[in-house]
Amino acid sequence: MYTKTILAFGDSLTWGHHPEHGRRHPYDDLWPSVLDAGLGVQGRVLSEGLGGRTTAFDDDTAPTNRNGVKILPTLLGSHDPLDLVIIMLGTNDLKPFICGDVLGATAGMRRLVDIVRGYSYSSGLAPAVLIMSPPHCCKTTKTGGTLSSAGCIAESQKLATAYRSLAIEKNCFFFDAASVAVASPVDGVHLDAANTRAIGTALIPVVEEILRGGPHD
Repeated sequence: MYTKTILAFGDSLTWGHHPEHGRRHPYDDLWPSVLDAGLGVQGRVLSEGLGGRTTAFDDDTAPTNRNGVKILPTLLGSHDPLDLVIIMLGTNDLKPFICGDVLGATAGMRRLVDIVRGYSYSSGLAPAVLIMSPPHCCKTTKTGGTLSSAGCIAESQKLATAYRSLAIEKNCFFFDAASVAVASPVDGVHLDAANTRAIGTALIPVVEEILRGGPHD
């Protein structure tokens, strides 16, 4: 019997987009799957990743609703009760036609935290929140890569500092995924199997401590 329930809310880095062919990594290689396996009976991880998802911005170029603010309340309700919500978003906010900078991504992340905290849960208790800054975008020889431009790379490198400050402000937990994983130079954004697994592995002791009621980062 699982004792705790964790929601992993993110974009294609959570969904598991393979940088070489664009299909999904095998289930066991996804970071939420690795975390779930590592937690064992301590908790189960529910993965809610969508390619192109933003924190709080509309992107009508896709067939699905990519705005995290609009879908998060629905997911909180469908997975209620929850003990922890892990949010790794912000990379897609950096696309110039969506937002383009870390200030907008941080404002969107702040709104997501407020939604988690303010939702009307059946138990009346809001879950803990772990803000996770994504791996940095990087250079690539691939043409047409919106997020591999010098401007997007520079902004992606600012996310950890901004999100850490936000976590302190909002009394959340924080983890910097760029400390354990790097984007593939194939497309400058997505992760190979080893790097997505690395995030899940690194999160195991972090989440275990959170579930035990341990200190914030």
